[in-house]
Amino acid sequence: MSNLSGFVKRLRDIMRNDAGINGDAQRIEQITWLLFLKVYDAKEQDWMWDDEDYTSIIPKACRWENWAKDDKSGAAMTGDKLLDFVNNTLFPTLKSLPVDASTPIKQAIVQTTFADANNYMKDGVLLRQVINVIDELDLSDYEESHAFGEIYESILKELQSAGSAGEFYTPRAVTDFMAQMIRPRIGEKMADFACGTGGFLISWLKELKKLVETTGDEEQYTSSIYGIEKKQFPYMLCITNLLLHDLDLPQVYHDNSLLRDVLDYTTDDQFNVILMNPPYGGSEKADVKNHFPADLASSETADLFLSVIMYRLAEDGRAAVILPDGFLFGTDNAKINIKKKLLGEFNLHTVIRMPGSVFSPYTSITTNILFFDRTGPTKETWFYRLDMPEGYKHFSKTKPMKLEHLAPVMEWWDNKCELTEDGFDKAKKFTVQQLTEDLGYNLDQCGYPHEEEEILAPLDLIQRYEEERASLNAEIDRVLAEITAILGGGAQ
Repeated sequence: MSNLSGFVKRLRDIMRNDAGINGDAQRIEQITWLLFLKVYDAKEQDWMWDDEDYTSIIPKACRWENWAKDDKSGAAMTGDKLLDFVNNTLFPTLKSLPVDASTPIKQAIVQTTFADANNYMKDGVLLRQVINVIDELDLSDYEESHAFGEIYESILKELQSAGSAGEFYTPRAVTDFMAQMIRPRIGEKMADFACGTGGFLISWLKELKKLVETTGDEEQYTSSIYGIEKKQFPYMLCITNLLLHDLDLPQVYHDNSLLRDVLDYTTDDQFNVILMNPPYGGSEKADVKNHFPADLASSETADLFLSVIMYRLAEDGRAAVILPDGFLFGTDNAKINIKKKLLGEFNLHTVIRMPGSVFSPYTSITTNILFFDRTGPTKETWFYRLDMPEGYKHFSKTKPMKLEHLAPVMEWWDNKCELTEDGFDKAKKFTVQQLTEDLGYNLDQCGYPHEEEEILAPLDLIQRYEEERASLNAEIDRVLAEITAILGGGAQ
């Protein structure tokens, strides 16, 4: 294709005229399932070349080359005939492909990818035009395939402005930073239990590839990741993303990581490295909390994921996890108990306080990156506040966070020292005794001192209010319990 940069715009311009497409989220989902089939077709050509016994799981009539390709002879389906084929043959066939435990991963992903997918377009002529634009991609050409991998990143970025779909995308600067700081090693297996579009998986592979290129151990590269994603749309994006990055056996599963008793996990379920940005701000049903010990059964999704991470991190393993401020300052019973487990059984060595607009416009809730390992209990924890780069008041879609904005913390990382700025702590070390006994498990240290009036989105405001109210109620309950104990003790 001569103009990759105009690829998304061309598709958008066509789909804008289709009555079935309602907004950005549906437009991107429509592009995504078509892209998946195009990318999968290119992969199958490679697999057939490498293995003459390879047999496609997709019936012949439903393979991209047999229904989507337009040889310009006038025989290609279009209009009502194309719509009828897509709605009544293609989708029912792909949704019901025979898949069981013995089906190879690279074939099973077709059925799981289409399990909840939808065709939104209602105009068969416009659908034909969209298919033709996508089919122009020459994924057999290395340069073009690589270039399209970059274009795909721009499609993922568009999720940030596609309503609630933005929750599945973590800025690439952040995933790359976390993967670099965790320092992958050959032979390790990394996991993300809410992997969204696969950002952490890709950043991990990118870092690992540097080592593989010097050792030539390609198998260790392809088998080094494990992902789970609950929602269909980001799962489809993730699988396509991994196929585009030459991962032919993507061990990513369409499932819910919170629906298994954490006490049932064994060493076989553990991983050397966990990189995650767990969903936060949501609350889970009571039956989900039943999968956790009573003292850890929080109603906050991010808290539950942190418990899963702690149970699934291998001995000597390393983790980097993004969590909202509410976890740091929260003093309700579940949060305190989760923090007791984290500090008592794991080494929480570094907490990076992130600027508030990193995830803008999806959320303005301030987040933090917790780095910890399973090498013994915490003895001391470093806190570092990453300030907005010079010339930025906040990040946005047009001015996103870049890896270079994380340079100050990367320079500080290997030679950690205490820093103050304008009389406020920017980087400071706390002993575990200070964090537990003096501060009562309040990890809200080295925060942002320059108070400015901040206008939050209504849902963000409600969430912050609820977190602060829960924290205050827990503090009141604790003080009342102490007073009651003193009064009870004095009456005897």
